[in-house]
Amino acid sequence: MSDDFDLDPQPQSGGKTGWRRFLPSWPRRGRSDLDSDIETRADRSARRLRLAAALRWGGGALAAIIVLYYPIGAAISHKINDDPTFAPPAIPAEASQTVAMASALLDREVNGTTWPANSPWFFPGAILDNMPNFQSGEIQALQRVVTEFRDQIGRARGTSSADRALQDAAAYLNNQPDIWYIDLSRSWAPMKPSESYYNDAIKALNDFNGRLTRGDAVFERRADNLLSTLDRIGKDLGAASDDIDREIDEQSGSWFDLNADDVFYRNKGELYAYGLLLKALGQDFKQVLGEKGAVRIWDRMTGSMMEGAVLQPWVVINGETASLMQPNHLAEQGFYLLRARAQLEEITDILQK
Repeated sequence: MSDDFDLDPQPQSGGKTGWRRFLPSWPRRGRSDLDSDIETRADRSARRLRLAAALRWGGGALAAIIVLYYPIGAAISHKINDDPTFAPPAIPAEASQTVAMASALLDREVNGTTWPANSPWFFPGAILDNMPNFQSGEIQALQRVVTEFRDQIGRARGTSSADRALQDAAAYLNNQPDIWYIDLSRSWAPMKPSESYYNDAIKALNDFNGRLTRGDAVFERRADNLLSTLDRIGKDLGAASDDIDREIDEQSGSWFDLNADDVFYRNKGELYAYGLLLKALGQDFKQVLGEKGAVRIWDRMTGSMMEGAVLQPWVVINGETASLMQPNHLAEQGFYLLRARAQLEEITDILQK
């Protein structure tokens, strides 16, 4: 055995020599490692492309849904209920046909169809305006008739206290048709929507008719009560006629009168509801009208209202009244409205004799 030590051993094959011995050693990457890295980058690029394509398709689909949501939803919601043959279910002879008609008309509009008058912006019904104006006109007529029942017909000689059910029904109907659960312009607290008020009015009207059938309520079928009711309805028709005159005076001849359809459909709803309610009122006061010889003119009056109510042009145009090219649907509606008002005034003259 040799006692000599090799102080400078020979490096092994592949080892570092000289000053390179003091550098850190890095693992060498073989060809397989480089190929794997290239594949990884390619996968990441492919995933990004697939994600971008999915986002484009998803964004396009979302945009299409948003674009179609309002027109399709509005088309499904839109319905103008102007059936002139509409009638309430059969009721006992002692009950009021007018009260039954008011209840059935309200129920059909509030529960049988949508109520877009108070729809917030995120409901498709918010873009409708013809249907809400039509329903608002109906509510105006219902308010008038129920108020007259409360003040005149539903109390003895107009001197006794008002019937509690008619009082409640009139109060509920006096709420605006555009109230929704949240309306910061009216209140910071949650609100009761219009439909809920009108459903309460339906219950109150049905309660009155139920008690009338049992003999626990008053229904004064007198000529002076009918005369008073017709007088106030005539004033409402006069106000509707003034709206038409004003719109024609200010905007006739314009192809793009955006307010013309609002006036038209609000009057349409009012004429329609009055036509149905007065037809029912004629049944309630059949004896009075028969004694005065006013049955035929009464039927002509309600017929004129319905003729004006069923007008429904594709587009409401407020054209020049003497124009051969532009129709004027407001003037056409106004003709039937004024004829009905003239017939109503003729009836009031007959009742006063």
